[in-house]
Amino acid sequence: MNKRKTGADHERQAAEYLTGKGMRVLETNYRCRQGEIDLIGRHQGYLVFVEVKYRSTFDKGHALEAVDYRKQCRICRVADYYRYTHGLGEDESIRYDVVGIQGTEVEWIQNAFSHIYTHS
Repeated sequence: MNKRKTGADHERQAAEYLTGKGMRVLETNYRCRQGEIDLIGRHQGYLVFVEVKYRSTFDKGHALEAVDYRKQCRICRVADYYRYTHGLGEDESIRYDVVGIQGTEVEWIQNAFSHIYTHS
C-alpha cells in the first residue's frame, strides 16, 4: 500500500465532497518550508484551510482525533505564510476545517480550531 497515493486519493475525495457542499477549492497540497496544507478553498466568505485525515478502521482511533495541537500549530504557520505570499491581510476572514474520512464515511468539521499564533 502506497501511503502517498492513498492520501492523495482521500484528499481528492474530500475536495469533491467539499465542492459538492459549495466550497471552491483553490489549492491542493499547498507546500512551503513551514509545512503543508491539504486543501485551501473559499466557502461562505471565508478563506478555508482544510486538513484531511483518513482511517480505514477505528483501530487507531477516529480520523478527526489525528489533528492534534502540534499539527494545528503547523497548519496555522503554513496559513500565515500563504496569506503573506498572496497579499492577504489580517482582515481576511479565515477558517480552519477538518475532513475526517473513516472507512467510507466523510465528516466535515467547519471551524474545527482557532488560529494559533506561534513564534517559530
